[in-house]
Order: sequence, then C-alpha cells, then structure tokens
Amino acid sequence: MTQPIALVTGASRGLGREVVRRLAQEGYTVLAGVRNPAGILPLPGVDVLALDVADPASIAAAAASVRARQGRLDVLVNNAGILLDRMVDALALDPELLHRTLETNTVGPLRLVQALAPLMPKGGRIVNVSSGGGQLSTPATWAPAYCISKTALNAVTVQLAEALRPRGIAVNAVCPGWVRTDLGGPEAPRSLQQGADSILWLMLQADPGLTGGFWRDGERIDW
Repeated sequence: MTQPIALVTGASRGLGREVVRRLAQEGYTVLAGVRNPAGILPLPGVDVLALDVADPASIAAAAASVRARQGRLDVLVNNAGILLDRMVDALALDPELLHRTLETNTVGPLRLVQALAPLMPKGGRIVNVSSGGGQLSTPATWAPAYCISKTALNAVTVQLAEALRPRGIAVNAVCPGWVRTDLGGPEAPRSLQQGADSILWLMLQADPGLTGGFWRDGERIDW
C-alpha cells in the first residue's frame, strides 16, 4: 500500500470528524476511532474503528486490528477528549471527576502511543489535540479538571517526543482554539474548519523534523 494511513480518535463528530473527512480528501487511508461505531454516519474512504481511549482493553484490541489489517500507521491524532467541569474552581473540584478526565484526556493518548508506536515508520507523526487552557504561561481558571488534563497532555507530548526522536517520529501538541463544536459551544469564535486547519498543518505542511512543540495556526506557542 502506498497511501499514508492515519488514525484519528474522537472521530464521531466535531474536530475529529472534520479532520477525518479532510484527510480522506487528501488521499489518506483513514481510520475513524469512535466509541460507538453504530452511531457514526459513514464518510467516503473512511474505515470505522471501535476505540474507547479510556479502556486499556479497547486500545489493545484497536492496535491489534491495525496491525492485522493495515500493518503500519503513519499518523496518529489523539483528538478524543471530555469536558466534565466548566465554571467550577479548583477548590470545588471533585477529585474523582479529575481522575475520569485525566484517564481520557491524558492517560488515553499515552496508552495509545505506547500501543501504536511500534507500527509507525520513520517520518510518522503524532498530534495530541490540547488546549490553551493547559498553558502554564497563561493560567486558566475555568474547568480546572479539563485544564489540568491538557497541561499534563502537554507534558506527555514532550516526553513522547524525546522518546521517539531517535526513531524519526514527530510528536507535537496543538491548540485548535475555541471552536464551535458540541464541546466548544455555539458562541465560540472559531469555525470547525479553522480549528481543523491547525491540526492538519502538523500532518500536511509542517517540517517532519519539528517535534516536541505546542502549536496554533502553524505558529509555535508558549507552554
């Protein structure tokens, strides 16, 4: 097979679905990772892969499926995420809610990279969809569980970038901005297309040697 192969998690709607759609248009073989395959509307050129990033057994099964059916993976987009708290401050944060958020937003991407990196060749790219809410340089006070999980995801990104640098696999985090999705809400200033552009830039346009960075709209931003 000569077509590059990409897996995008959280692909049933929003940014994930838009990234899947556009990668398929670019000629990729695209795997849409979703928790409920029966609930996703089909897209041309896209294969649906059952995947719950908060479930280690589901991750192992998905990795085994990719190994058996495709044999390799060129691009992984860790897009799946949850936002369970909004206008709550850290003093009122339920630690169990934080644990659930970290399991999906931070630990899930780490487990997925650990499972799939052995299938990635030199030149492979991993994109972790983060958030400006995770920046330590500009602390956010909304949705503390979500923001903490994205700060931790940024740290995971740096660690994975260093671990995979010798193999020539780039790992970067991206902030798509506040986007009009189910998660972002209708008042968000950025369109779905604008948010997806930031993610796609790291796959389609960025120098393959760029790794360990945090990006928005093709520009490096502060951690």
